[in-house]
Amino acid sequence: MLRLYAKHNSHSPQYCDGVSRRSFVQLGVAGMAGLGLGDILRAKAASSNADSDTKKVSTILIWLDGGPGHMDMYDMKPHAPVEYRGMWRPIPTNVPGFDITELYPKQAKHADKFSIVRSLSHGTGDHFAGAHRMLTSKAMGVSGANKIGKFPGLGAVVAQQREHMQHDVPPYVSVPVASSVALKPGYFGGKFLGVQYDPFQTQGDPNRDNFKVQNMVLPSGLTVDRLDDRTALRGQLDKISRQVESRGTFDALDRFDQQAYSFVTGEKSRVAFDMSLEDDKLRDQYGRHTWGQSTLLARRLVEAGASFVTVHFGGWDHHWNLESGYENNLPRVDAAVASLFEDLEQRGMLETTLVMLCGEFSRTPRLNNGGNGGPPLSKGTPGRDHWGNSMFCLMGGGGVKGGQIVGSTNAKGESPQDRPLTPANVHATVYKCMGINPALQILDLAGRPTSVLDDPEPIHELL
Repeated sequence: MLRLYAKHNSHSPQYCDGVSRRSFVQLGVAGMAGLGLGDILRAKAASSNADSDTKKVSTILIWLDGGPGHMDMYDMKPHAPVEYRGMWRPIPTNVPGFDITELYPKQAKHADKFSIVRSLSHGTGDHFAGAHRMLTSKAMGVSGANKIGKFPGLGAVVAQQREHMQHDVPPYVSVPVASSVALKPGYFGGKFLGVQYDPFQTQGDPNRDNFKVQNMVLPSGLTVDRLDDRTALRGQLDKISRQVESRGTFDALDRFDQQAYSFVTGEKSRVAFDMSLEDDKLRDQYGRHTWGQSTLLARRLVEAGASFVTVHFGGWDHHWNLESGYENNLPRVDAAVASLFEDLEQRGMLETTLVMLCGEFSRTPRLNNGGNGGPPLSKGTPGRDHWGNSMFCLMGGGGVKGGQIVGSTNAKGESPQDRPLTPANVHATVYKCMGINPALQILDLAGRPTSVLDDPEPIHELL
């Protein structure tokens, strides 16, 4: 198997589940032996019901990893009891009747460009189950006790459906990592479609002055700098197990190698990843931090032709010290999201770029006492626990109507009051905007056609 690894020695915090964040970049064909080329071709045939005239809409998914609370962002419930209501005041936006938290003053000026789904629910407070549902739309028994992903992620399906399109940059990219509950690429990955549909992970920190896509090294020691030596590369490929070739995947290996070579060494990729080419004033507007610059890099990649880009915003598991955590996080989200919508509009890209903001679940409407099972305040100031019964998803651009609030929750924000929606409805909306048939089927590992979505109904209010 051919793998390109990035050297990465940084450490990041753990979730309450106790899973450490160990990261690596993989750009290759590992796992192809589990799915023959013939299976891939049959899957493509099974997916032929996708819209033939695929739109040129790209998607940027900003993933709030760890579980962002709806009550403190987009559904504050100011008239609920004090132990329920959001910690901050709601403020009006440029759309009448559309209020958001006072910590989002920049987004408030652009609410006409995005909409909020307030009645999203999948019913689980398990990090892994929730992430699998949000990123694949499927339950399939995934949980903290059974973490292995069972279905391709949304971006992976998009990459497979668009593999016929010419790409000068990777079609599916994660900035800086594809991480769901510390699993990389976790539920963003291609799974049984094959790792050729995993996201290309940039690694590194786009906020650093010397940021570049980290050097990737073949197991033999062959570096990207030597990839132009085709004879040497062929020599490495010739050492791949004959078992791979006997399964009919060698041609796919060669094709993917050529794509990797093109993406890593091509002029358009080098320009797209070069953050130094951006105007300093615009970089300041997005925010001089990892989240802001990652979002700006996502826009650069979409502008260069990427179909699906994820941006990782980690650190949302606030069982305690929620107030201080959100006072740090929310202004950064505000700057990044507002700047992205403004930037896309000014560049004439808003109608061809769908923006999403969500996480694996929400937080409990009722604040806890900061004890996490111990004495009150023993862990810190109050926080909110896991909650999958009422959640939000922000969506805008790419053909989605702005200024809409879809659905509502009850008086305490505990559950949908009207227009209950699921992750499948969100995915169907994305597919619809991208010109992909939400009713498409792909082949599973047993060669059986399986529907990408159990409920292919999009959110019509947004289209």
